[in-house]
Amino acid sequence: MIDKNIYIEDLVRDYPEVISPLAELGIICIACGEPVWGTLEELVIKKELNNIDEIVAKLNKIIKDKNDN
Repeated sequence: MIDKNIYIEDLVRDYPEVISPLAELGIICIACGEPVWGTLEELVIKKELNNIDEIVAKLNKIIKDKNDN
C-alpha cells in the first residue's frame, strides 16, 4: 500500500494502475510525459489540492481492487 510520502517514481513503477486516476486529478506523472520528482504529498501541494488523505485512500482502493481480482 502507499502513503503520502511515497516517491512519485516509485509509485508509477510499482503501481502503474494509478497513473490514469492521478492524471484525472491533474497530477501528471513521469509515465505521462512530464518529469515529476518528489513525494506524492509534495506534488499534491504543488497542484494546490488539499485532500491528500482522500487521494491516498482512493489510490490504495484502486490497488486493493486490482489485487483482489
